[in-house]
Amino acid sequence: MSDTIFALSSGAPPAAIAVIRISGPAAGKALAALCGKLPAPRRAAHRTLRDPAGDVLDDALVLWLPGPGTATGEDVAEVHGHGGRAVIAGIEAALGAMSGVRRAEPGEFTRRAFANGRIDLAEAEGLADLLEAETELQRKNAQALASGALSRQVGDWRERLLAASAQIEAALDFSDEDDVAVVPAGLAGEIAALAGEIGQWLARPRAEVLREGFRVVLAGPPNAGKSTLFNVLVESEAAIATPIPGTTRDILTRPIALAGVPFTFVDTAGLHESRSDPIEVIGIARARAALSEADLVLWLGSEADGPAGAWEIEAQCDRNGAPHKASPRHRLSAVSGEGLEALRDDLMRAARGAMPKPGEVALNARQHALLFRTHEALMDAKTSGDVLLVAEDLRAARAAFDSLIGRSATEDMLDSLFGRFCIGK
Repeated sequence: MSDTIFALSSGAPPAAIAVIRISGPAAGKALAALCGKLPAPRRAAHRTLRDPAGDVLDDALVLWLPGPGTATGEDVAEVHGHGGRAVIAGIEAALGAMSGVRRAEPGEFTRRAFANGRIDLAEAEGLADLLEAETELQRKNAQALASGALSRQVGDWRERLLAASAQIEAALDFSDEDDVAVVPAGLAGEIAALAGEIGQWLARPRAEVLREGFRVVLAGPPNAGKSTLFNVLVESEAAIATPIPGTTRDILTRPIALAGVPFTFVDTAGLHESRSDPIEVIGIARARAALSEADLVLWLGSEADGPAGAWEIEAQCDRNGAPHKASPRHRLSAVSGEGLEALRDDLMRAARGAMPKPGEVALNARQHALLFRTHEALMDAKTSGDVLLVAEDLRAARAAFDSLIGRSATEDMLDSLFGRFCIGK
């Protein structure tokens, strides 16, 4: 991190204003080269920006933010100029020509914030989720993670775990040579309480359903009305709907938000025994695979023939001769609109029940795996009567906590995380 980096941190040009951020040991020198002299720290100032030849680039507001109390933990400078492409290109060209100053890689500002202790790994993951959030539920969950809600909880658990470890180490250190060290009285209860709290977090809805949307798969035989219903639910003519059997030959997915709740709707090929058309056979196989990945299946086929837990849907209630179900969850017509509002409301209730509550931290796969590892170690420690084994279990639990918040992390994992960020963040 000896280099000084710069990037456009605002939206793509053209725009009313462009914010170019500079971070690193030469940030102050770079800003002074652009505008003649540094402004007072943390005070916006109007300056004329010039290139190395002395030609005017722009009139801008500039900020000088000496470290370490900055977003990256380094010296930071910002240029708030006009958002035209030529203006931005001129400023970036002037910066790129300076010794020791280069363009930032994607996520490099945030990675420096992590490396300098301004944020931990869980907060960085929350920030990445916040940048990708498209619905209100996603935003609130990401905001909770980015603001340190999980990190503070892990910090509390870690302190309690360290206290338990200290008791075990003391039992080992101060036992007589001829005595067998014993687990201190009451420690098993403390460990059990800690494991119980972690277990409650593990039981929460996961972040994947929030990020990817509540996955609803429409399934049934050919000509059951799947594609017509799919088009109505996603409010688009995304699927080709015709009376010809086998029109849908592959799965078709569309993400959509209903009242701020993220969904992914999936239309599938009609399920039936087909051996004559190899393409249709592949489509049916993919449809069956989609059923196993669904959070919910809307079954438009014969009653009780769908997968366990599927909602029975009578999808063509206005069509003469259409098969009727004795007790469907919903009777509807995608053509007339009958029953559709009730279906949408029911879907939103089901999705909200499967998703984290607004503002509640949801664990992603990495976080869940590490907390699960911690929980397993604590459960082993709770039931073990061997002090040495308890000490090792508590050490394993601490190691998992450290990995969760980034006290120990591999470069590959960090590259993967910070690669999710845009350039300039």
